[in-house]
Formats: sequence, C-alpha cells, structure tokens
Amino acid sequence: MRILLVGAGGTLGGAVNRALVERGHEVIGVGRSGGDLVCDVTDPEAVARMYGQAGPLDAVAVAAGDAVFGPLTELSADDFAATFRGKALGQIELVRQGARHVAETGSFTLVSGILTEEPIVAGSAASAANGAVEAFVRAAAIELPPRRINAVSPTVAEESLPAYGPFFAGMEPVPASRVATAYVRSIEGAQTGQVYRVR
Repeated sequence: MRILLVGAGGTLGGAVNRALVERGHEVIGVGRSGGDLVCDVTDPEAVARMYGQAGPLDAVAVAAGDAVFGPLTELSADDFAATFRGKALGQIELVRQGARHVAETGSFTLVSGILTEEPIVAGSAASAANGAVEAFVRAAAIELPPRRINAVSPTVAEESLPAYGPFFAGMEPVPASRVATAYVRSIEGAQTGQVYRVR
C-alpha cells in the first residue's frame, strides 16, 4: 500500500514508519519542517497542496498532534483553540479533503490518547480534543464507506517519558513499537469506526 504518514519524524511516527516499511508498504512521510512532504496540517490550503503533491494513496495515518498543557484556570481561550487546531481540526481536515484522494478501499487512522478516558491535572485541553477526535471517527465511519476510519489511543510512550513523564504520574508507559502495531491493525484490517486503545 501507498501510505501518507503525518508526523513520520516524531517518536511515535518513526515507530509507525518502521513497522509499515517492514511490512512492505510505501510510506510518504509528512512533517511541519521536514520529510518527503512538508505541511502544516492545521492550514486547509497547505493540506490541499500536500494531497496534490502526494499522488494516489491507499491510506492516511496521523501520528502527531499538538496540545497545550496547564492548569484549567490558567489556560486561555487561545490555548484551547490551539489544542483543537493541533489535535482535532487538523486531523478532521486531513479526512475531509483526503476522502477525495484516498482509494475507495483505503483508510484513515487518526490519533487520540489516554486522556480521553483517564484525565490528568493540566490536561483538560488535550482531553477535550482527544474526545473530539474519537467522536469524529465514529461519525465519519457511517459516511465514508467503503473507505474506513479508525483511531489509535495510546498511553504515554516509554520514549517520551523525559518530556511528558511528570504529567502521567502512575500511568504505565508502553513502547512506541507496541503502539505502532495498532496502526498496522487499523491500516491492514477491515474494521471501521473503532478506537484501538494501547495501554
């Protein structure tokens, strides 16, 4: 399959990239500042240009999303807006436009996260955005067939503990390679409207 992978240069994206390449897929990596294609997925015009450059696709997968962390009473309206753009709206735009570029038998795999179900202090914006992603996946699944759409919802990756460990006290991390297996399941499988939780 020919797969567009957004966030291919990140910790999770790198693991997903390796897993897909090892299984014989062609991966087109997308990043904000590097990769096979460069794109800010929060900009609809940039997304349109990216799809024009990418050519025919069998799947689109997302392994990146920005969120602002901080105490609820200290987060601004702009912090929430930035989190929704970075985690939810960008992914929705990839699907909205991508439905015209992905093969009829193709799929979309988005990313949410454990904070949808297990909130933490300072994570309210991320929890809200993750919940929006999962709700969108369920809704889009009834309109996209025969194309499929799923989400992967991981806990914190072991490799990300130096940066995010303090936020996830008491939560057991998992290797990014384990999270990558859920992407393989979503892309190569037959289910749609699912949230694959990796804990």
